[in-house]
Amino acid sequence: MAGEGRGSGAAEGTTLFSPYKMGKFSLSHRVVLAPMTRCRALNGIPTAMMAEYYSQRSTPGGLLISEGTSIDPTGPGFPQVPGIYSEEQVDAWRKVVDAVHAKGSFIFCQLWHVGRASHNVYQPGGAAPISSTSKPVSKRGRILMPDGTWAPYPTPRQLQTSEIPLVVDSYRKAAVNAIRAGFDGIEIHGAHGYLIDQFLKDGINYRTDNYGGNLENRCRFLTEVVQAVVSAIGANRLGVRISPAIDHLDAIDSDPLKLGLAVVERLNSLQRQAGSKLAYLHVTQPRYTAYGQAESGRPGSEEEEAELMRTLRTSYDGTFMASGAYTRELGMAAVGSGDADLVSYGRLFVSNPDLVARFKVNAALNKYNRRSFYTHDAVGYTDYPFMEGGGAEEGGGPLMARL
Repeated sequence: MAGEGRGSGAAEGTTLFSPYKMGKFSLSHRVVLAPMTRCRALNGIPTAMMAEYYSQRSTPGGLLISEGTSIDPTGPGFPQVPGIYSEEQVDAWRKVVDAVHAKGSFIFCQLWHVGRASHNVYQPGGAAPISSTSKPVSKRGRILMPDGTWAPYPTPRQLQTSEIPLVVDSYRKAAVNAIRAGFDGIEIHGAHGYLIDQFLKDGINYRTDNYGGNLENRCRFLTEVVQAVVSAIGANRLGVRISPAIDHLDAIDSDPLKLGLAVVERLNSLQRQAGSKLAYLHVTQPRYTAYGQAESGRPGSEEEEAELMRTLRTSYDGTFMASGAYTRELGMAAVGSGDADLVSYGRLFVSNPDLVARFKVNAALNKYNRRSFYTHDAVGYTDYPFMEGGGAEEGGGPLMARL
């Protein structure tokens, strides 16, 4: 079985359906369910409908990553998103995890804090959202409100230096809670303009203390979060997601490659100190911005991928997971060339619960409906059809009508 390595070329004949040894986890294929906000956790509590959703997308030896899950009450920035900070949430997540494990899949919990990408309506007592900065997301940005309307982002409150260790500890506690709920591991969401990315990017972070300014300081918050989680649950249960080249929510950096390499250098160092590799590094590639956010638009250039993704992949000592508008063909090319060990899929997995089975036979895919991405019922969530004759075996769900 193929295993992880530092940017080594893939074994001849490697495909999305080749097995892979991700640390202590033996995966039967390389198609991963990407973390996606779906807004179905009523009052922040995972539901039976969520257990069905994740179970539908489970395959023996497959890997799922949960939707972003708030580490504490200040973390949400969408309506009806789950948390992992209360006993009720832990108990409810356990039912979801059990349903996934019953199908033979592994599942990681993505730990999430949106930082300034929130609104007073989602904050305890109506307080301002916290961030690395007091600068709000620009007027171009809009936040989804509980009533389904969209509003401008408010002005955040810059965290005081003395408060940052408390937030770090919230990540540690959330990681412990996730393991208690039965998750096989956790992913730290350090990407896409959310709290950790607000510390990493020099287009946002104007701090003058030890958490701002130079690269060493801007990486400090993520480094401390990783150290705290590793100390609590071990390195081999931890994945980290970054997006140095993605400008979502105004998360712009003047030198994305330099930033990405700085993060990789620190993760490699932490692995050496821990005496164990992390489960994986999960990177969103540049074409996500141009292509992944719209129905039309061109993918990023080969030069972008070569300079950023391949350099990070070669530099990181461990399992490299890629995401960002991958198709079946692009995923096959990535693992076949050794550019990625694993590929995570989001929108295609939304509308194709049996995506792995469809990919295996190169079957037609259901089209997704964006209008139901962030609604709160089963429509556009658990009602997408399986292939006739393939759903029960591969996707674990009911057989549906032929497409």
